[in-house]
Amino acid sequence: MNPVALLTPTYGRDLEICTLLCESVDRHVTSFSRHYLLVPDCDLSLFAPLASDRRMIIPASAFLPDWLRPLPRMIQRKRRQFWWSLRAKPVSGWHVQQILKIAAAMSLPHERFCILDSDIVFFRDFDLAGFEYPNTIPLLRTDDAVTADQPRHSRWLETSHQLLGVPTPPFPAPDFIGHIIFWDRETTRALAERIEAVTGMSWIEALCKTREFSEYLLYGFFVQNDATSAVRHTVVPKTSCISYWDDPTLSKIELNRLLARANRDDVAFSIASFSGTPVETIREVVAESDAILASRAAGEPVGLPSLC
Repeated sequence: MNPVALLTPTYGRDLEICTLLCESVDRHVTSFSRHYLLVPDCDLSLFAPLASDRRMIIPASAFLPDWLRPLPRMIQRKRRQFWWSLRAKPVSGWHVQQILKIAAAMSLPHERFCILDSDIVFFRDFDLAGFEYPNTIPLLRTDDAVTADQPRHSRWLETSHQLLGVPTPPFPAPDFIGHIIFWDRETTRALAERIEAVTGMSWIEALCKTREFSEYLLYGFFVQNDATSAVRHTVVPKTSCISYWDDPTLSKIELNRLLARANRDDVAFSIASFSGTPVETIREVVAESDAILASRAAGEPVGLPSLC
């Protein structure tokens, strides 16, 4: 057996929502080997209480080269941490989280990984047994989703193809960004090797010098252009996660309505942190959802969730 491992890169400001993720994983996710939280070294003590027999907290330094070091906390911009080196301009914690996903998927002793960002919350049971090696794993691909009027996405599209040494496709182009993303270890290693062969430098240095990149676009387009990697994946148009990417803060009523629109195969939701939706609101809605599931399992009458 080769159970899937869970990967979550996170940091101190996301402690509260990451705690909710971990609680929901413990409650709803089965058939996985371990859940790894990848955190800046300075945040290890904050996340230590989340460690368990199946959850390990790993410092970022375990996967980063010695030449890439965090700047002191006092040197921050908009409360964001940066890493510096003599080889490239400083990179943000967001860039480092992407690098950590790749490095961990290459290094940890598992064949398959399910990547969960901190803001994902499970509200239904999710069994990972079907994604074990050597089964194929889903590759999210949303066709014609990247357009020329999306400056960040279009730039990531360009840099992904430059790093992979393949021609950039015309717009509209496919998108591979989403939630509950599966990666294969051998594919990730082959991706890093391709970047090094194309750029003539280590893959981490290449990403630090590029700065504007998306790890999911890199992985997706690599699989799309590599026949050996493609056979390990099955292309899917969506994942089992409801994603809320908008700015307005969600009220409890609005969050309940969002979950009410869930498809039968949706098992989790993700509320973008920039929406400002309070974690306590999310926690209340999840608690109500769990209570309803428990009542159904016990055969008890089930009322509608509170809309106040």
